[in-house]
Order: sequence, then C-alpha cells, then structure tokens
Amino acid sequence: MQHLIGQIKSILYEGDEGFFIALLSDGTKIRATYFESDIAHLKGAAVRLEGAFEEHKKYGRTFVVENLHVNQNPLFFFLNRVIKGFSKKLSAELIETFGEAGLIEILDNDIERLLTCKGIKEARLKKIQASWKQYRSMRELGEFLAPLGVTPTLLKTIAAAMKELASPVEKIRDNPYILTSINGIGFKRADEIALKMGVDARSSKRLSSAMDYLLFELCEQQGNSVVVKEALFAKLDDILNFHGEHGLYDEVLQELIHDESVVMMQHQRLAPRRLYEAERLLLEEFRRRATVKSETIVENLDTFLADSLPLGAEQKEALKSINSGVHLLFLVGYAGTGKSTTAKTILDLLSQRYLAASMITTALSGIASQRIGERTGYASATLQSLLVKYEDRQTFPFDVILIDEASMINSTLFARVVAKISPDAVLVIVGDDAQLPPIGAGNVLSDALTLQLAPTVTLTQIFRQSEAQAIALIANDIRQGTVPQYRADYDDFEFVDVSIAHYYNARNTMTAQEFTTLRQEHSQAILQMLVRKTMEYIPHARTFLKTKELHRYLTAFQVISPVKGGLLGVEHLNKVLQEYCNPNAASVFKRGENEFRVMDKVVHMKNDNMLSWTQQEYKEEAQSSERRIFNGMSGLLFKIESDEELAYVVYPNEELVVQYDFSQLSSHLMLSYALTIHKVQGMEYDVVVMPMSFSHAIMHNTKLLYTAITRAKRECIVVGEREAFESACRRSQSTRRDTVMLELGVSL
Repeated sequence: MQHLIGQIKSILYEGDEGFFIALLSDGTKIRATYFESDIAHLKGAAVRLEGAFEEHKKYGRTFVVENLHVNQNPLFFFLNRVIKGFSKKLSAELIETFGEAGLIEILDNDIERLLTCKGIKEARLKKIQASWKQYRSMRELGEFLAPLGVTPTLLKTIAAAMKELASPVEKIRDNPYILTSINGIGFKRADEIALKMGVDARSSKRLSSAMDYLLFELCEQQGNSVVVKEALFAKLDDILNFHGEHGLYDEVLQELIHDESVVMMQHQRLAPRRLYEAERLLLEEFRRRATVKSETIVENLDTFLADSLPLGAEQKEALKSINSGVHLLFLVGYAGTGKSTTAKTILDLLSQRYLAASMITTALSGIASQRIGERTGYASATLQSLLVKYEDRQTFPFDVILIDEASMINSTLFARVVAKISPDAVLVIVGDDAQLPPIGAGNVLSDALTLQLAPTVTLTQIFRQSEAQAIALIANDIRQGTVPQYRADYDDFEFVDVSIAHYYNARNTMTAQEFTTLRQEHSQAILQMLVRKTMEYIPHARTFLKTKELHRYLTAFQVISPVKGGLLGVEHLNKVLQEYCNPNAASVFKRGENEFRVMDKVVHMKNDNMLSWTQQEYKEEAQSSERRIFNGMSGLLFKIESDEELAYVVYPNEELVVQYDFSQLSSHLMLSYALTIHKVQGMEYDVVVMPMSFSHAIMHNTKLLYTAITRAKRECIVVGEREAFESACRRSQSTRRDTVMLELGVSL
C-alpha cells in the first residue's frame, strides 16, 4: 500500500456511483471513489491517499485510490463544501466559537441560536437547517455503510428512501435485505452489503429474501404475474451460485408458501402474494359489477342521440348497453374509430341520471388524462393523483368513473383503483388492446376481454375526415399484420426512405466487419435525416414557449425510438437534439455524462415525494409542500440556481412546480426530446418522428409500430429503411401473458 499527500487541482472525469479521475497540484493523476458529498466539492481540497500506481490505457500512469481522507477538520470541510449556507469564514468562526462538538449540538438541537451570529438571518438559517438534516442522515449512514463498499450514489438513494425512519442504521443492521424495497437497489447490491455484515450465505433469511425479490422481479420484467418454479430456481442459481441445490430452495419456498407471501398455482407456477391478490380482486370485482344493473336511463335512445354527434352502428351499441343500466362496460376502439366521441356521448347519457360533478374521467398519464377531459368535457385526473387525493377515504366520491387508455395499466395499479371505486358506481373502461401491454406485471384489459367478464363493445369502423389522412388506415393495416400503402402522398403520414441499397445482398457478401461498418454509417445517415426533419418543426414548437402555452410546446413535436441505447436510441438522440432544440441556455447543470439546461424538455422518472408548489402558489412565493410526483410526468426545466444547487421544473398538465436538488437530477429526471415508444404510451403529440432501422429490428413488431404511429395527432414521419418497416408490419407478436387472472378466470 502506497501513500500520497496532495491537493486536488481539478476533476478530469466524473462517472457514476462516485467514481472520478482527478489531477493533483503536482501533476499526479488519481482514480478514486468518494461518498461523502458531490465530487465537485473536492476541488481544492488537501487529501491523504492510500493505494497503488497503475498504468491506464487512456490516462497513463495513475494512482488508484483505495482510501481517501480529506486533510481538513472534517466538520469544517462539510460545513464549507457540503452544507448550504456556510462560507469558509463563517465555518471557521463558528467552530472556533463553539467548538466542534458544541456546534454539532447546536445544529442538532438548538439551531435558532445561530441567529445570534453575525451574517445569519432567517432565510439563511432555513437553508442551513434543511441541508444539515440531510447531511446528518447521510453522515451516519455513510459511517456505517462506507466500509461495506457502498458508493456515493447508492448512499444518497438509501438516505433519501429512509429519511422518515428514526434510526435507518439500526433497521439495516437488523435486516440488510430491507434495502431491496428501495427503488434502484436490487438483491445483488443488498446481498453484497449483507454478506460483508456477516450474514451466513446459506441462511434462510438470505435465501427467502432472494426468492421473494426475484419472483416479483421476474414478473415485472416479463409482464407475467406467475413464474414457473424451475425458471425461478434457475435465476436463483445465477445469483446465489448454489447450483444443484434445488432441495435447499424447495425448503425455503415451502416456508414462503406457508407464510402466504407466495402462492402456488397450477403446473408448478408461482405468484407473489401481492400480484395474486391484485388480480383476484380484479376478477371478482369485474364479475360482480357485471351483475349490477339499474333501470333504463332514457326511454327513447334515438331521441337522445338526435342532439349528439352522428354515431356509427358500433358506437350506438355502446350507448344501448349503457342505457340498459349496466354498471360496467369495456369499450375497445382501434385508431380512428371514434373512442373519444363514443366516450363523450356515454358520459352525456349518464349525466341524465347522475350529477356532472359526480362524474370523472381518468388515465395513467397527465397528458392522456387531460386529453380525455378536454374531449369529453368532464373533469379529469390521473389515476395516481386520485389515489393520493382520496387516500384517507374508503372510496372515491364519484358515481361514474371512466378510465381511458386502460391497456397501459398493470395489475397492481388497476387493483388499487378498482378497490377504491364505490361498489354501485358505473365504471366505463376504455382502451385499445392493439397497443403495447402495460409496463410491469399483468395484462388486465386483454385478460378481461379474453375472459368476457362484462359487456364489451369493440369499435372497428374507421372515420376519416379526408382521403389525404392515412394515420388511422396505416395503423389498422399494421394491427392486422398487413403492409399498408405507406409510400403514397398523405397530409398526415410521411415515410422518408433512407435504405441501404441491395441490403440483403450486402449482408450476404460482406465480411462481418464490413457490414458492421456499413450499418454504422447508415445509422448516421438516418440520424442526419431525422435531425433535418426535426429542424423543420422546431421554430413552430418554440412559438408556444413565447406565448407561454407550455402544454402545447411539450406536445407539439416528439421524437420516439424503440430503443434506449445506440446511435438511434433515445439516450444519444436526446444529447443530439438538445444541441438543436436548446443550444444557448442561460444556465447549465453538468455532472459526468449528464447535462441539463434551462428550458430543456424533461420527464420525471420516479414515483417520489418532492417539494413542490401549485403554479399559482409558486407565483405568489408561497411555502412549498411535499407532494407525490409520478414517473412519466412531462415538464420544462425553467430555472437553475447554481449557488443554491437547486433546479425547478414546471409540469403544466398537473399545474405543479417541483424543486430538485442537484443530487436528484440524474436519478429523477431525463431529457425528453426523444422518448422510447413504451414511455409515450397514452401520450399524443401533434407531430411524431421515428427512426426505423434493422439495427433494432429485434424490437420491431406490429404492436410496437401501431403504438408508435398512433401517438401522432396531426402528422407521423418515419425515417429509415423500407425493409425494416415492412418487416415490422408483418411481424405479429402475441402479448398474451401468463397471469393469475387468466388461470383463476377459467377455474373459478
């Protein structure tokens, strides 16, 4: 072990999970990890290092650090560099006045006393208090977890998730596997910590935690709510390295079944108890509601419909069903078949019996919720916001609930919502089962249709305003596995052909390296054309910024892609498009590979409680409050305060402004100039542009392509290869999942 003493002159590179490369003042390069605070705080710090020199192919001779110590009074270092509100002078004066232990006591228990110190006012004190609380929690956890190999990023995640607990260290010490309940921490990381704490590798606590976690994880990843036992055991082998000891797994499994955390289904298939209960509730509730019936709403339906928009025969069937008094209706409609018109007329009919104030429309995403509200004229809210708003009530205070975009909703969320709906309320479930299935376990809409649980009307007749509009026709051809007439001249659909000449011949005659190079060059050509198309629409979209119509700006134009990685994946596309869409930002936040700019389009990525205001509260400079902010919310980053290390995002659909600490930006936000097709389910944009390449052909199928094209309201532009597009049109893929609901639906 070698030792170095020096001062960090500059940070050359900052990666994930606390890793960084820095330059000391004497020119020595070091590679290290640091957990106590943001890496940027180390610049200028005197340090003691333990490690060894190694040759690095890019950075040359570097000192690989095993232990890093800051050569300052630790409290001074953190007050000055980590805690917001302290300068070097103030930090030194306070430590000199009160002593290290005395100052910690004041900060912990008598912080108002600092108001007697020169330079500390109420506003500064509040900032110090909030930052100190976060620091203390991280410091205690850091002292406990750092020797166990916990990285800075992971430490922040754990501290944020356990901030409400009185003694998070004791909770972890008692059962380190509680960490698997934290979003972003899998079993593997929790297990590494547990083993370093001395947990026996063969203990039942370890094995049951692994089994419970992996069973639910497999369900979430595959979309099923049941997993074949041998598939679970194989996954356990991979992660625990207990190959050939399935008898040991069986013993633990029997304990979990006995404790009712796992349910054994037919044919050695296992279901997590929470998914089993969710899907059983849905099955029983749908069947029960299907038997509830009221009197006819209007005596003469034709007379009522005379004042509504003209309806087709299929749409009238939905109205007849509701008018007959049913309390549950599934309304399935494909692209262009008039779902929204039918939904509005259904609600208008129900308003003959129920007060409009007791009727609500809802959907998973904010954009989808706002859209169904605008199109029907009735109140709207997201599913999650309803659950939060009426958390303390046994049921929602509504007589009629219409759930839109139901194909997006997984079993767990669907069950939570249905359980809160009044037993005698009218429930209308609207969806399109040709779209992608939900993210997460279950396939509720598809299962309900398969099992014919309640009255169902399917809309198939397409309504076109003109012959030049083809999105609905093209989408429905794709839904049926047919290659559409996609190269004709349409007002709302354009295919920009960027194909490799004689593609199949090139693939068969070139070497693997030659063909890989050709594909890379071709992907670059698709990217260039996609950017060119994007540039045509940016000026129009930005006019909505000038008029402060933020909702319209966020939905005016959207690039979507089937994949995250690669040249045509959303991660790279976002970096490229940021340069074109927001090149000259007034303020910028940059950490490692992540860069956010004022006026960037962003999307929130985690369900979490965040400090926020309504837009009106923010304008009035009112006190913030903690609200649940949900994954998928689309917003605009409008303010970066570098000195305060804070950023602010406005979410116009939810009418909220949310505050982000700099440490939260990378984990909670991502740029949204480009989004995956899965991410935009339920959304709708004026113009959609999508790359189409054999580079991600493994993702192509009719459901994915149908979902992508139907996100466009006014125009859809596909840029790429003809053969890839046509192959996707023919590649029908079943999305039927192995679910508790299907099994119970047949057996009960």
